[in-house]
Amino acid sequence: MKQSATDGERATTGAFAAPFVVAGPSGVAVRDRLKGLTAQDERVLRLAGAHLGSLAGRDLKVRCADGLEHDAQRWAVRKRELTGESSARWAGSITKATHDQWALARRGLLAHLRSLEAGVATIEHRLSLPIGAPGSKRAPGGYRSRREWFAKSRRLGVLRDRLAAERADWDAGRVHVVRGGHRLLNARHHLNEAGLTQEQWRERWEARRWFLRADGESGKRYGNETIRIAPGGEVSIRLPAPLGYLANAPHGRYVLAARVAFRHRGTEWADRITADRAVAYRIHLDVERGRWYITASWQRVTAPTPPLETARVRGMIGVDTNADHFAAWHLDRHGNPVGDPKRFGYDLSGDAAHRDAQVRHAITGLLHWAADCGVAAIAIEDLDFAAEKTREKHGRRKRFRQLISGMPTGRLRARLVAMAAEAGLAIVAVDPAYTSTWGAQHWREPMSSKTRRVSRHDAASIAIGRRALGHPIRRRTAPPRHHQSDDRGHRTVQTGPGTLGREGPRHPVTEPVHDAGPPDAGNQNAGNQRVQHRSGHAQHRDMGSELTPGHC
Repeated sequence: MKQSATDGERATTGAFAAPFVVAGPSGVAVRDRLKGLTAQDERVLRLAGAHLGSLAGRDLKVRCADGLEHDAQRWAVRKRELTGESSARWAGSITKATHDQWALARRGLLAHLRSLEAGVATIEHRLSLPIGAPGSKRAPGGYRSRREWFAKSRRLGVLRDRLAAERADWDAGRVHVVRGGHRLLNARHHLNEAGLTQEQWRERWEARRWFLRADGESGKRYGNETIRIAPGGEVSIRLPAPLGYLANAPHGRYVLAARVAFRHRGTEWADRITADRAVAYRIHLDVERGRWYITASWQRVTAPTPPLETARVRGMIGVDTNADHFAAWHLDRHGNPVGDPKRFGYDLSGDAAHRDAQVRHAITGLLHWAADCGVAAIAIEDLDFAAEKTREKHGRRKRFRQLISGMPTGRLRARLVAMAAEAGLAIVAVDPAYTSTWGAQHWREPMSSKTRRVSRHDAASIAIGRRALGHPIRRRTAPPRHHQSDDRGHRTVQTGPGTLGREGPRHPVTEPVHDAGPPDAGNQNAGNQRVQHRSGHAQHRDMGSELTPGHC
């Protein structure tokens, strides 16, 4: 993953990670509303969801109790225990969902462990330094006062206790899972703050714990034997064994009065069910709106990832991700900015549905602009704030911690990759190190003018794009070792930003003979003409040769 940095871009701790093309999405999900449900339809869905939800909760308890001792044989035992109260396919869907939920909780526990370890290491380092010791870019300094030092020493003990408890859970394979959501569970004790009555909370809690999800199966009719949707949109459900008396169709099935027509990807979905290829379905109730929805999902063949050189051929769009907008700039294949920068704003306040809609709207605008520019790829930073959110890392910078905690980096990247794949664009991820700092240092001022004010984020988008294209972020590089009179001389990689006239030629040497009127005195842009290893100025030698006796 690591490679040598190009043209002096090596950081003090090592090389940067190489840019890479992000793999495309491997699955598809579409959703439609179940309109026209009768009272009996809703009653059947509620009873089936509650019954299967109770089985899922019981199975999750067994799986968590097994811990690390769980194996394929134990999985088969769990499935057999559920089959008698539902069906073989319902039992398979429940046990698979339980296993996935346990694995997700296990990954969350590991992330929490790493966060606690990072916090303990930071506090131990700062406590080992003298009070008031200055820090560096790589590590923080000592605490500011004895009072703060004492408070942090107490917090270190608390974090160590938490870390020991989490490590014990990790070693034993214990996880803590709440079916329905831990946040909604805590809202039960703060109904006034949540703006809910006890009945409203109970309705949400029960709907969250229902289970109406069936995995697809290739070779079976319409790709799913449990929840089936016919090409005409007819939805039928295989009822669990205890609810068989509610069936209104043969073989213990219940046909809903609603009809489904997937507007998005409807042709692709129809092709799959016609060929009896696997399609998974999930039915859920939006309690706030009082609407039932059904989601269809299936796996797709992952498109081959284009080579990095192919993605660079037509230039690239460099994108800097921020808390409220995308800052983007179009770069040609040589790394030169083209046109003016663009911004695509979004608002990450509100509920999850609003945030997701805002992100999708911003990404849609970005993709449309990229298509107009004619590029083949978009460059973004490979951001991951998993280990950088703790208050031990950033100290009193509470607003900054809230800022990076609120940025949905993983979801945003997944959404961008999925939508870009549909638009025929590749996503190139680059190392985020120093992109903002070097972008502002080397590109903000040169790209600014009286009519265009370039921000730090716009300059960072140039840095990101140049790194994805394989070019150095710095605008100037050192000349060859033997370059005219310089010959390993004074020229450096980058002229300092405070050096006046750094974009122009070197000034000529002022001598009396120049004031006398050399042949090209009228050329104000002649610059320094001394380019050979001979003493004296070139113009001086020419004038002197004309005045030497014997050469008239």
